[in-house]
Parts: sequence; C-alpha cells; structure tokens
Amino acid sequence: MTDLLDNLLNGVALGSVYALIALGFVTIFKASGVLSFTHGSLLLLGGYLIAVFHDDLTFGGALALAVVVTATVAGLVDRLILQRIGTDPHAAHVATIATIGIDIVLLTDLARRIGGDLLTLGDPWGDAVTELGPVTVADSRIAAIVVSALAIAGAFALFRFTPWGLSLRAAAEDSEAAALMGVRLTRVRMLAWCLAGALAALAAVFLAAFPAPGLERTTGQIALKAFPAAILGGMASPVGALVGSMLIGLTEAFVAGYQSDLHVLGEGFGDVAPYAVMVLVLLVRPAGLFAAKGAARV
Repeated sequence: MTDLLDNLLNGVALGSVYALIALGFVTIFKASGVLSFTHGSLLLLGGYLIAVFHDDLTFGGALALAVVVTATVAGLVDRLILQRIGTDPHAAHVATIATIGIDIVLLTDLARRIGGDLLTLGDPWGDAVTELGPVTVADSRIAAIVVSALAIAGAFALFRFTPWGLSLRAAAEDSEAAALMGVRLTRVRMLAWCLAGALAALAAVFLAAFPAPGLERTTGQIALKAFPAAILGGMASPVGALVGSMLIGLTEAFVAGYQSDLHVLGEGFGDVAPYAVMVLVLLVRPAGLFAAKGAARV
C-alpha cells in the first residue's frame, strides 16, 4: 500500500508539471494552428535563467525574471518569425516545421552555455521531505502540485474571463469570422505564445528540483513527454491536456515504481511508456479523448 501511495503522489506531481507544458501546446495550437516544438528550448531557457540569477536576485526574483524573459522570447518567435510565414492553414504546417529549426538553434546555444554542468536553481524546497502517514514525499513534489494547480487555475481564468480569452476561443472556433468581428488575430496568437513560454519556464523549476539532480543540457527533452499528453486530450482541448497529463504522469510513475515487475518489457520501458499509452488511446480515439466533434455539411 505504501508503494502504491508513493507512486500515486509522484504520478500526480509529474502530471501537474506536464500539464503546464501541455497547456502551452494546446494554447498555441488553438490560437494559430501551429504545433510548437520549441517548448524544450523555452523550458531550458527558463531554467537556465533561474540558475544564473538566483544568487543575485533570490529565487523569487530569478523566477519572475525567467518567466518574463521566456514569455517575451516566445512572443517574439511568433511575431518576428512565424507570423511572417503566414496565417493560413498551409502556412501553419510550414510554421510547425520552422519551430523544429528554432528549437534546435536555441537548444544548441543553451547546451553550449551549460556544458556538462549540473546547475542548481536555488529553490526553497531543496531536498526536504514530508511524512504523510506511511508515505515520505519530497517537498518539491508537494510544491509542484500546489503551484501547478494555481498556475493552471489562473490560465483557465484568463481563458474564461478576459477579452483575450474570449478572442482566443473565437479565433479557435472560426478565425475568419473572428477577424471580421474585429479580433486582432496576430495579437491573440502572440499572447498565446507568451503564456506558453511563461508556463514552460515555471515547469522548469520542478523538472530540475529534487529528486532530480539539477538542470542539465538535456532537461529540455523532458518537455517532449508532455506532447503525448496534449495529443491524448485533443490538441484543441485545455481540459483534455490536463487529463492527458495526469494519465501520462501516473503511467510514468507506476512504470518506474514497478520496473522490477515489468523487466520483461525492457529496462528503458519507462521512457517510452507515455508514447505507448498515446498510441493505445489513439487507436480507440484517433482525435483524442476530448476532441470536439465536427459537423459536416452535405
């Protein structure tokens, strides 16, 4: 029972962090139809900035700086590069491919700066742990759940109660009609990129925190584990991104926790388990768990 509870808490914590990244995937896709592959580099950029500046600015100041800078970089990537490609459906496919190149450029530069070092982010939780009944859980895991829940609630409040959120939903429903009604699509999608960048920087804190050894040049690759979560839920569904993230987080935690019982599947099965779950779900629901049903006129 102790192992079950331990794996459950770890899975919820991982799912909460993946939800921050997956929500960024979905927000960008809803605003522009672009499937962004820059999240790994944006996440690494946010973590790197915190690691570099936390001694001078304290952890809170460095986190605020990282969120602002990463959001700004994400917005500029869209405004100065991707929007110049175009905004029609064909251009969205080209822009998706362009994000791969942008990600490679950013990751290469950040990897050069980090080198083979393990960087600490100076987070206040350190390696502290808390006893919750029979389970010992790292304080960073608890913080991940609480902070992610607050950030996600804030993002949903933006979607629901702000003019930008209304414009985003209108653009996702029918971009041409939204433009005719005065919605500035370029601003909507740029702000969507900014939000995704900010969430990625926040996620970096918990992906590099204990029990992880710290921030390294490969940390950005973890963002790819949130990609199956966004696909599972349906790329246009924020709620689906949350459900998919929890499913992926729990899968990864339980596979890692019971690795000895799953040795027949191979030592590295935990790394591919999220993608295996994605494939199995898509065999049943090709458009994702929460994909909206489209209407066809005949």
